[in-house]
Amino acid sequence: MSANGTGVVVAESATPLPEGVKLPIYMDNHATTPLDPRVLEAMMPYFTSTFGNAASRNHSFGWEAEKAVEKAREQVAKLIGASAKEIIFTSGATESNNLALKGIAEMYRERGNHIITQVTEHKAVLDTCKKLEKQGYRVTYLPVGADGLIDIEDLKRAIDDKTILVSIMFANNEIGVLQPVREIGAICKEKGILFHTDGVQAVGKIPVDVQKDNIDVMSLSGHKIYGPKGVGALYVRRRNPRVQISEQINGGGHERGMRSGTLNVPGIVGLGAACEIAMNEMEAEGKREQELRDYLKNKLETALDYVHVNGNMEHHLPGNLNMSFVYVEGESLLMGINDIAVSSGSACTSATLEPSYVLKALGLGDDVAHSSIRFGLGRFNTKAEVDYVSDKIIDVVKKLRELSPLYEMVKEGIDLSKIEWAAH
Repeated sequence: MSANGTGVVVAESATPLPEGVKLPIYMDNHATTPLDPRVLEAMMPYFTSTFGNAASRNHSFGWEAEKAVEKAREQVAKLIGASAKEIIFTSGATESNNLALKGIAEMYRERGNHIITQVTEHKAVLDTCKKLEKQGYRVTYLPVGADGLIDIEDLKRAIDDKTILVSIMFANNEIGVLQPVREIGAICKEKGILFHTDGVQAVGKIPVDVQKDNIDVMSLSGHKIYGPKGVGALYVRRRNPRVQISEQINGGGHERGMRSGTLNVPGIVGLGAACEIAMNEMEAEGKREQELRDYLKNKLETALDYVHVNGNMEHHLPGNLNMSFVYVEGESLLMGINDIAVSSGSACTSATLEPSYVLKALGLGDDVAHSSIRFGLGRFNTKAEVDYVSDKIIDVVKKLRELSPLYEMVKEGIDLSKIEWAAH
């Protein structure tokens, strides 16, 4: 074992590393992304010389900070087809989701108390909905199919005369599945219901247009698109319809009264720069990531049996791959590849040993869910890294299966249906 320059302890490789590969390899870009050096360069002056408070209107330091914030607002808006006045800066997507759901629920309480979401939402939405239920709101949690998609007919049936909000995420953070957002938004518009989407994993990765996609409110975050942590935004539609949100943080009336607090100017500048880079490079980047993902998927499927992909691969993020390695214990697999940063679920729930609630919602049994790995390919991953990762996983899975009596029984043709978990 040895420590690299980051202080991370990694297993020493038994064989020489391929050219261009350094350990550990980061392939968990749905949890967070590394800061793009171009973003850091844009941010640096606002940590040092241009350090003013954007709310200070009496001198040049404040004016410069305000100018930088408004530029970033334009950059974020342009990426998603919005206007700058529709962008509210927050501390991140969790705050944005809370502001959207709680703020809308409170503002439109006289119209109704019913909210619709889905079982595979991020905890920032699910936990907020649970909180609202304690305050007297009704929440419908739509199921998903084995492919991770909601049934549009289920949505239509769930809507009633008290429904004020539908919140369905654009792209799932664990399985990368893209929900039919445009169709959902059209249904909500027809019914006069507001539509919020957690766009964290989609914005900057695939084309998102709040007008064409019929989105009224959308959450996004800087650290998922090679920007800084601790900054995000909430898109709030200003017309057709004009969305009103009750503030959840009081004190000063910043961000048009929706979110008080001194603005994180360096972070906001970084978010804006990240959005501009994404807008310019997203198409080529998405194509490259999808090619790497498919290459990884094909190598694993060719070399190993009893593996399967979780989630619909037709409606899918380009850099996401979630695979189950049946007859392998997930924790043992992660220990065997400890020089590779991947995930067995959402980063926000990785502290628990419970199987992923997202994978269970697809119908996977506990053991199969525990054997699943989420690969998040990103801007800085290379084909050489994919080769190393795939070869390492193939080797570890084969060694672990040699120790699995269930795997040996299946190979011998023994029917385990009465004692084995259900794969679906």
